[in-house]
Amino acid sequence: MVDPTSDLGEDVTEEDAPQCRACGEPILNDPQHRVITWVEDGEVRSAHFCDDTCRMDWDGE
Repeated sequence: MVDPTSDLGEDVTEEDAPQCRACGEPILNDPQHRVITWVEDGEVRSAHFCDDTCRMDWDGE
């Protein structure tokens, strides 16, 4: 998995790319890519999304 704080450049393969939490598609060099982070049970969690639409579909906000 690619570090969620790093740039997703052209050298990221489909196997290494994060997957959209809403639709499951790999996110490769997508300028609409969104990441949200939160703390749950004392651990940092993150979720990747293709775009704002997928993010809204995931949590409804």
